[in-house]
Amino acid sequence: MYKMISIELRLILFFFLVFNVANAQSLFTVSSPDGNLQVQLSEVGEAVNYQVFWNGEAIVNSSKISILPGTASKIQGSATSTKNETWKPVWGQFSEITDHYNELTLDIALGEASAKLITRVYDHGLGFRYELRGLKAGAEVTMYCEYKLDGNDSLYFPSGENPPVGPLAINELATSDETPKLRMPIVVETKKPYLSILESDLFSAPGFDVISLSYDQNRSAIISSNTAQVTEEKLITPWRVILVNDQIGDLVTNTVTLNLAAPNQIEDPSWIKPGKTLWDWRVHGYTASDGFTYGINTESYLRFIDFAAEMGIEYFLIDDSWYKKVTPGNFELSEKLDLQKVIAYAAEKDVELMLYYDRRHGEYGDEELFEYYKSLGMKGIKYGFMGQNVPFSRDAIASSAESQLLIDFHDSPVPFTGIERTYANAITKEYCHAQQDSRKAFTPETFIKMALINAIQGPLDMNNGNFDLSGINRGDREKGPKITNSYISTVVSEAARTLIIHSGLVCIPDAPEEYREKADLFEFIQKQPVGKWDESIILDAKMGEYISTARRQGDSWFIGSVHDQQGGTLDIALDFLQPGKEYQITYYEDTDETHGKTNPEAYQVRSGLVKKGDIVHAKMAPGGGHCMWIRMVELK
Repeated sequence: MYKMISIELRLILFFFLVFNVANAQSLFTVSSPDGNLQVQLSEVGEAVNYQVFWNGEAIVNSSKISILPGTASKIQGSATSTKNETWKPVWGQFSEITDHYNELTLDIALGEASAKLITRVYDHGLGFRYELRGLKAGAEVTMYCEYKLDGNDSLYFPSGENPPVGPLAINELATSDETPKLRMPIVVETKKPYLSILESDLFSAPGFDVISLSYDQNRSAIISSNTAQVTEEKLITPWRVILVNDQIGDLVTNTVTLNLAAPNQIEDPSWIKPGKTLWDWRVHGYTASDGFTYGINTESYLRFIDFAAEMGIEYFLIDDSWYKKVTPGNFELSEKLDLQKVIAYAAEKDVELMLYYDRRHGEYGDEELFEYYKSLGMKGIKYGFMGQNVPFSRDAIASSAESQLLIDFHDSPVPFTGIERTYANAITKEYCHAQQDSRKAFTPETFIKMALINAIQGPLDMNNGNFDLSGINRGDREKGPKITNSYISTVVSEAARTLIIHSGLVCIPDAPEEYREKADLFEFIQKQPVGKWDESIILDAKMGEYISTARRQGDSWFIGSVHDQQGGTLDIALDFLQPGKEYQITYYEDTDETHGKTNPEAYQVRSGLVKKGDIVHAKMAPGGGHCMWIRMVELK
């Protein structure tokens, strides 16, 4: 009897161990280099599920991920690897970026096809990508990914030309009568930390369309999907990305999406020069003190070029209406403008030109367009109204690079996150609504939200930096706000915004006379080494209330802060300065009388000395801002 029980116990123990070993083998774990971020993947039924942990706490609950939804997934094997290297971007928020991750690759059987699911984990984010083989040409695949969040988590996301949505609590979605349309990037506010859900390297995944975001049936999870048709033996997907940071502002300077993007594809990118540009569009109708009124004409553009040359501004962007009509292979130029004279004058003054092109006005022929711009001596193109057309936009980026043209996509373009690494000529994009557009939505609060949401996906063309706020609010411009007195900002806030919003092309939209009149304040914009930063830090931020950004080149720092319509004071600790060094500082500030609605152009400029450890009490008016330019005192 004892022997029988012993045998039975040993059999039970044997099967218990076999069962647990089998389960242990089906659970795969990969952690970040510092160990704080962990991803677990396993088979659940006939699917692969993943779960994400931050410091041991689940931040994404068990969620399904697949490349062929409806096809059983069977994990056949696994491999791990690690990488720790640095690389130098052509331009950006940092002069050097560390690419340090741990990677887990799962071999997955999908019926007749096979796939590799790659999970790459950094200290502050992760990415999922599939590589698929074995499907016939023409077969349709869909990368599907769930994000099951905690019910108490809150969402923020862009909303076109409306203020960004949020906070929107997950547990309120199930009972809400409205389900706002989700857009990338999504910011998730948890108890700790903050997350952002987005994508990277769509450029390297031909055939895939823009990611589609939705809710599951119970509105308890976010669903992302995008579809492609198989055209080659091997198919790769874009990276599904989750960024993870303790502070919301750090999502904006997080480099995971850049590390996941394909490396530079331009053999010699030395011609790519980030910088500032003047822009004519919002100045039309402005009358200077000498009686001259700006418009679409040669004299207006010569004035812009003179000012750019005087102030060391690299570019002048000529917007719409330099042509009247477009037909295949031909632009019918406006009789108001002697374009060749403008081109020659810009060359004489060493100012580079960029030209706008609106596809709605006619088809020149995209293959010939960039060569034509190159033949004119242009350095870039602002490309309008291409919509969410992924293959068209991809071809435009590559073709413009072949003609050595910068490209600035206008009007809600494809969010090619990470593209500035792969094709650095993709200098900026209007993945937001710019200043003076949709005035009903563009408040100080909206700006701060877009700086913390839209900007996560990459450089933004927002057209900050208006100085004639009183004239714009009176309706003095042909293309100003349709509703007068609706522009809430201060001139110092406008200057700060040019620094806060990262872009390879900072487009300043006001009249040269206004900048010259406030030259001491314009200095903050003029001296910025746009796109050539060694380091960028979000010092402090709160969604919709305030943001303070610091950027460094060499021993010089630029700091810009803005506040909502309540105004307030931020205590900015200068802990980022070098110890034992003395720095000269210029403050560009709102005054006690400044107000974003009633007195937007009052400001003051003063200077002093600071050192590491000092605290600056940055006082901002309602809708106002605060700027600092700090540079090391040279030893004599």
